[in-house]
Amino acid sequence: MVWQSQVDMAASTATAVPEKSPKSSPPEFVPFDFSKPPLIDGFNPLGKLKDETLKEKLVRKTKENPFVPIGCLGTAGALIYGLHAFNLGKTKQSQLSMRGRIFAQGFTVVALVFGIFTTTMKPKE
Repeated sequence: MVWQSQVDMAASTATAVPEKSPKSSPPEFVPFDFSKPPLIDGFNPLGKLKDETLKEKLVRKTKENPFVPIGCLGTAGALIYGLHAFNLGKTKQSQLSMRGRIFAQGFTVVALVFGIFTTTMKPKE
């Protein structure tokens, strides 16, 4: 009955310790307040500060990085011309235009990466 005596001893020592009355201590630091939305740099959870139309947004984004729309138009143009040449049976022109399309897609991807890089390097306003 070693177990019983240890349980009795633990119970007697547990009751012998006086309980401390709760004191008003300063509140602990809470890393996140769940009653408010999180603060994320560059993100507004309450909506847009200024509503802009699709045309205004397209013009603004084109001014920020004009090479992306140029690459997209080049890709679409090469694709349309390549499909037209394929439909006419001009396989050599079709192959060349498909290679041009790949080049235009690569140009667009490089323009996107360059735009993201320049945006992240801008000083914050």
